[in-house]
Amino acid sequence: MGLFFNPFNNLPCILLGISFTLWFTLLLVFIIVPAISGVSFGIRRLYMKTLLKIFAWATLRLERGAKEKNHLLYKPYSNAIIAREPTSLEEAIKEIRRSGSNRNLVDSASEFEMSDIFYFARRGVESIMDDEVTKRFSAEELQSWNLLTRSNYNFHYISLRLTVLWALGLLIRYGFLLPLRVTLAFTGVGLLVFLTSIGEEFLSEKVHLMCYRICVRALTAIITYHDSENKPKNGGICVANHTSPIDIIILASDGCYAMVGQIHGGLMGVIQRSMVKACPHIWLSDHAEDKSKLPILIFPEGTCINNTSVMMFKKGSFEIGSKVYPVAIKYDPRFGDAFWNSSKYGMVSYLLRMMSSWAIVCSVWYLPPMFREEGEDAVQFANRVKAAIARQGGLVDLLWDGGLKRGKVKDTFKEEQQKLYSKILVGAQEDRSRS
Repeated sequence: MGLFFNPFNNLPCILLGISFTLWFTLLLVFIIVPAISGVSFGIRRLYMKTLLKIFAWATLRLERGAKEKNHLLYKPYSNAIIAREPTSLEEAIKEIRRSGSNRNLVDSASEFEMSDIFYFARRGVESIMDDEVTKRFSAEELQSWNLLTRSNYNFHYISLRLTVLWALGLLIRYGFLLPLRVTLAFTGVGLLVFLTSIGEEFLSEKVHLMCYRICVRALTAIITYHDSENKPKNGGICVANHTSPIDIIILASDGCYAMVGQIHGGLMGVIQRSMVKACPHIWLSDHAEDKSKLPILIFPEGTCINNTSVMMFKKGSFEIGSKVYPVAIKYDPRFGDAFWNSSKYGMVSYLLRMMSSWAIVCSVWYLPPMFREEGEDAVQFANRVKAAIARQGGLVDLLWDGGLKRGKVKDTFKEEQQKLYSKILVGAQEDRSRS
């Protein structure tokens, strides 16, 4: 019996082999080769337009059904709770005293009045109810539904058609897109690690560009680059707002950079060690002035912000007086939330969320190079660059330090309010003594 060959015993193996061969052939022809050559067939753009039409229909159907069933569809946005009026400390205290019982102290602010504490108590309550800092470290609630339950936590059953559409989207994302993206990600990272370990230094830039473009396909990233004539050139520093670790992939798929950042372990550590082989060490001032060296890519915020604002830039990269190339990055949250909340998600779980989203859609603006002006210190230069990035990307320009994500408010912020209040009291006394 053992001498006879039964072809049906190996049929599953044959079918599996054919499936894998067909799968990798399609990947090679339609994704990997176009990524290496920088060619796009327009499939991702068509995919994005189709998704937008589906999202629009689903949102209308969801809003109509929620209205009929009296369901809360969206979380109330915190900015609608408190309406702050832009008044100074002195004007606010005078207003409180004017509404109080002791009206004789309105024009004479030289003495402490017990009612003054209500101003500071009110500001404290406003900060608790509408904190403009900590809400930058959590994903924003969408005003439309993108068929992801994690993008709207108040989702309820509305109709059978909508539920079937959501289930179909779940099947497509996890049954087709996720395996495809994981395969591309392993291909891109594997090629990066392998080719940088055996390749020559003059090939490192081409290898990096090729591998990053494959990784962009692994996220189904649809990127629009604006004003490419301002793209960072050798012998300068490129600074950008920071939302996610994939910011590096977004920028590096359009050009090569020398990276400056934190050292990580695990998967990120493997990628970092491969990148170091192409550009091992950086001495900031010498590197930035050398026209033969790649531009240095720095994220001066020092942490990830949820793509609604730009927070304080650290002044270190602005002290050397080199040419600075500002870059603004803005993600479209309708297709997937690119923000990395590192205190809530590890790198693997974050990448899983990215790869199980519909797509990563973003716009990149290359701003004209900026120089430090005469008489301008590093902090002023950093704030000027930050304001330009925020203005171009449609982001909120905040003065707060992103380090508040994990630390406490510095005592200097509290002391500043104390100094302002003391100046009101002391200044009024001086004016009265002169008169």
